[in-house]
Amino acid sequence: MSNHHENIATAHDHHDHGGMDKKGIWRIFFVLLALTALEFLIALGFVHHWGIIQKGMFVNVIYIALTLLKAYYIIAYFMHLKFEKSSFIVTASVGFIFIVYFIVLMLIEGDFLLYHLQEHPLFPNN
Repeated sequence: MSNHHENIATAHDHHDHGGMDKKGIWRIFFVLLALTALEFLIALGFVHHWGIIQKGMFVNVIYIALTLLKAYYIIAYFMHLKFEKSSFIVTASVGFIFIVYFIVLMLIEGDFLLYHLQEHPLFPNN
């Protein structure tokens, strides 16, 4: 019977965080810190202070790419999605893609109705 309790104690090691140890958590922290510092350097240094890069689509694409990369690290490592089975990852990703798709559709449709209802003579927007 004491052998049974020893097996349970070794099976439930509290130092295992789904494949992450303290060194891995600090590594991901410093990656996120570097990405955030890069975003601030681009925003405050290259765009506003030195004027090397002009505001526009290029800067927006850089911000979106860096934000998506940070979101990947947060979801994959701190929410432990990287250590899940691939079927769960696909299921969660498909749901997320549908939510984003519907948000984009609502924004497009709202913008369409806003401009077309203002020009209609029966519905004046004063």
